[in-house]
Amino acid sequence: MKKSIHWAVFINNNSQKDQFIKNVLEGPLPKGFEALENLEGALFSKITLNQFIDEEERHGIQIINKNSQQLLKTMSSGEQKKALLKYIFHLKPDYIVLDNPFDNLDKDAQKDLKASLDHISKNTFIIQLISRKADILPFITQEMILERSTIRPLASGPEVTKKDNPSVDTSFTGRIPKPITPTDYEESVLIDCKDISVIYGDKRVLDKINWTIKKGEFWQLIGPNGSGKSTLLSMITGDNHKGYGQQLYLFGQRKGSGESVWDIKKRIGYYTPAMTDKFSGLHSCLNMVISGMNDSVGLYLRATENQKALAKEWLIILDMWHLKDVLFADLSAGQQRMVMTARAMIKHPPLLILDEPTAGLDDESAMLFISLVNKIAKESKSAIVFVSHRKEPGLEPQFIYELQTTPEGSHGKII
Repeated sequence: MKKSIHWAVFINNNSQKDQFIKNVLEGPLPKGFEALENLEGALFSKITLNQFIDEEERHGIQIINKNSQQLLKTMSSGEQKKALLKYIFHLKPDYIVLDNPFDNLDKDAQKDLKASLDHISKNTFIIQLISRKADILPFITQEMILERSTIRPLASGPEVTKKDNPSVDTSFTGRIPKPITPTDYEESVLIDCKDISVIYGDKRVLDKINWTIKKGEFWQLIGPNGSGKSTLLSMITGDNHKGYGQQLYLFGQRKGSGESVWDIKKRIGYYTPAMTDKFSGLHSCLNMVISGMNDSVGLYLRATENQKALAKEWLIILDMWHLKDVLFADLSAGQQRMVMTARAMIKHPPLLILDEPTAGLDDESAMLFISLVNKIAKESKSAIVFVSHRKEPGLEPQFIYELQTTPEGSHGKII
């Protein structure tokens, strides 16, 4: 039987998404979803994937990938989502809740997922939770918006459009603050990869990568799922042992020449949402910014007056000083990303790496975040590597380094 109703529920960083999902799957059903009464549902979400990965790591049990020799945690985002969708499809639920299904997926993986969902939608209700307007599925019949815990129809018309899509002020007052202590690295070349190759087992991931990152440059790193972006980042941060014996130069020293991993990491500011997805520490917004000076996530040492003053300057720039005493865990996702970027930049490291920093953000929060990154690029000497599948409107990188997959491993190309 053909299902004629499919919902898109727009969410922002104040939406009580988890409670909404619980109500849709377990009841009581939110208003407007009465068609799902007495039906069985399934959740397609990063949350679900993390549960299966946790089960795999704790007990060695492969559930959604039981016919595969590859562990779920070693798959690319696209491969993980494909395995989860196949598993859910075999469960034959009456409806599926899709929680931002296209986050972290490249264009080809998005196209494949859309085709699969289009096929499934012929006989299954679809509820798409969506942060970015460009991601809406073509077969959606009803659009709604979740404002905190309240769900309401998203009507059309100029007045409603203006109300539901308020303009965003992406300007920041003042220049970004200077660090307390200047960087100890003055050379122009920060990272130099010469013919870097990485092989795992019989699979070649990277093949003869040549990439030089210099002081003050603004790079975007792109490439399809599974192309080796995470592997390349782990080489740059000094975490990958595959760098030994290769022509990999990190801040002037060849990997394996007696360099200290600490010396590498203290020169890199790094942020990825995974750092704080499971963060449960009871630290204030102010203390999280200060902690960047101690290279900890959360403050465990008494801050000096100079540190407090510098963190205050950052929060004033971000227009978040009024939130200084709010617990980090109670901030919206967009606010958390701003705080963590200030934390990563507070010492003005020679290199700032932002790994999928806009994943899960709504359009407005993403615009604000991109504006902050552009500002950092213009007003500091830190080089930036911005990693994202999504082409973010307004992002202004000077260079793009693309990993292109081949049977012999990924090649790098400057575009």
